[in-house]
This record gives sequence, C-alpha cells and structure tokens, in this order.
Amino acid sequence: MDDGPTDARLADLRRFRGLTQEGLAERADVSLGVVKKIEAGGAARIETYHKLARALGVRTSRLFEPAGPQQNVHADEDKIDLLPMRQAISPPVTLSGKPDLGPADGEPNLDHLRESARAVALAYHRDHYPRTAELLPHLIRSAHGAVEHYDTGVEREQALTVRSEVLQMAGRYLTQVRAYDLAHMALRDAVRDAVSIGDRLNAASGIIGQAWVLLRQGRLDEAEDLASRTADEVEPRLPQASREELAAWGWLLLRASAAAARNNRPSEARELVAAARAAGTALGEEVTEHLRGWGTFGPLTVDLKAIENEMVADRPDRVLAMSDRLPQGVGRATSDNWNRHRLDVAAAHAQLRHGDEATRLLVEMRWQAPEWMRH
Repeated sequence: MDDGPTDARLADLRRFRGLTQEGLAERADVSLGVVKKIEAGGAARIETYHKLARALGVRTSRLFEPAGPQQNVHADEDKIDLLPMRQAISPPVTLSGKPDLGPADGEPNLDHLRESARAVALAYHRDHYPRTAELLPHLIRSAHGAVEHYDTGVEREQALTVRSEVLQMAGRYLTQVRAYDLAHMALRDAVRDAVSIGDRLNAASGIIGQAWVLLRQGRLDEAEDLASRTADEVEPRLPQASREELAAWGWLLLRASAAAARNNRPSEARELVAAARAAGTALGEEVTEHLRGWGTFGPLTVDLKAIENEMVADRPDRVLAMSDRLPQGVGRATSDNWNRHRLDVAAAHAQLRHGDEATRLLVEMRWQAPEWMRH
C-alpha cells in the first residue's frame, strides 16, 4: 500500500476524538512509532490504516481524503523501467486520430497473437515478473496493430477481444508492481474495447482489475461501489449460468467484500463473501482462464479471500482455524492468491506469538516465491 493519508487528516481525526498519539497507538494496537511516522507524512500498510480507522470509529476511506495534491514518491512517472510499457499502452496520436504505431509488420496473425498472449499470461501467473515485463510491451503493440488493421467483420471483433485481454494482463502486472496510474489506463481501455463489441463478461473481467487497483490505492468506497454495482448488473441465473459467468460474478463480489472489510464494514463483507460462496459452490471446483482478469475462481479461492478478510479484521485465531478447513480436491488457486494466504497465515502465527512457525513459513515463501515477495 503506497498512497497514504495526509498527515493532517490522521492528526485532525485523532484530536477530534481527544486522543494523544500514545492513546491512539494503544487503542489501535499499533506502535507509537507508526502513528508518528504517518502523521509526519509517511505511509503504512492498508491493514494498519484499517486498525487506526477502527480505533477512531470511522471508515478507513476517511483517512484517504487529502487536503490537496502532494508528492507521491511511488508515482508512475518515476519508474523509468516502465518506459517500454508506457510507450505501448499510451502511444502518441497523429493528425489522423490514430495511434502512431510505426511501420506495420504485415497482416496480423490473430491465432498467433492469442497464443502469445496465453504464454505471457502463464508467465505472469507463475510469478515470472521480469519475463512478463519483457514480453508485454511487444504484445500490446501487436494488439494495437491488429485493431488498426481490421476495420470491420469478425476479425475486428477478435482483434478487440485480444487487445482487451492483453491490456487486462498488463493492468494486473502493473498493479502488482504498484504502477497504479498506468494500470488504470490499461484497464480502462480494456473495458472500453470489450464494451465496444458488446462483450459484457470481458468488460466485467476488466472491472475486477480496476477494483483491485482501487483497493491498492486505498480508494475503498469506490472499489466496493464499482464491484458491487457491476456484480448486480451481471448476476447470472445460477441453474443456467456458464462457468465464466459464475467466475466473473464471484470475483466481483470478492473484490467488493475485500473493500468492505478494509473499510470497517464487516457485516457487509461477510454478506458479500456469502454470495460469492454461492457461485463457488455452484462451480464445485476452481475454474481457470488466465486471459481473464479473474484468473481462477472456485470454492478454494472464496475461502482464501474469506480468511484474508479475517486477517484484516485482526482475528488471527479465525485465520488459523479456517485455514485448517480448506476444501480439498477442488483444484488450485492462482499462485498470487495462494501466496497471499500463506502470508496471512504467517502473520496470524506471528500475532499469536508462534514465532517458529511464522518464521518457517516466511523462509519457505522467500525460497518458493521470491519475485512475488518482492512486490
């Protein structure tokens, strides 16, 4: 979590409640140093802001209402290594109104483009982030070229579908590496491509990605509203629903639940998880489509996200109890969701003073998922 509240916002709310820095730290069960750091303009994890907001009796989003513009040391423009990605996602536009893509490489091969997209998606879901960053810019430019080449017909729709999926993939990667503004740009264009050809499910997939960016930025009200509103619009009829419809709907509910949990709305978070569990139960197993924004969804993913909400609510005992009852034989979750779960379990052990077990898990994760741990 990089976009912290202003120092004045936390200090004002603390004083309004008649609390000293020491009093707020004690009530929120955080260190005094953390409170001082944030009020001095520093940043902390979203879970820390959640604890502070709970202690102050406000929604977490109240802490993210800045008094005015401020420098963001993690802003996308400071990430020089993202230049190829930026050039691909937002090429300059010529007097023709079309993007300046340079000389065409001949007629696009849509089948080859789709195969390349799947290969890059697989690299991302295996936490091969350097490889993903290397391949994505060329893939995005190729997708732009395909859309420009085909003016009408089935090929035009296929090109727009592929570009939407490729841009969603870019949005997921950029969110993972905290390039949030560039991720928003990619996901916005992905949704527009899908909407332009009437592909509501693909558009919903892009909105799942947008909600994740909003979550990572601390824009919790927006994330919950966007995800829950979209879930209402695409809610399928369970007996007739396709697997993709159930997965997209379920993930939208999980995004809304995650936002509610972090925004001190535990009842709403539980209701949203319960609805998502209905989708997972209807599927009966994990369903995977790496080119969609949801990646994998099913009963295991729902339980992992429910456990994550318990960790956000500071219930380490519930985290450990629920992690012992995960569904078996239903397939595997994506590596990033599984890694996040293991991190939650390690944190729960640490809070309960099970130091050896927490350390064992963290060492194991650092060895098995070093790239994911970096981000």
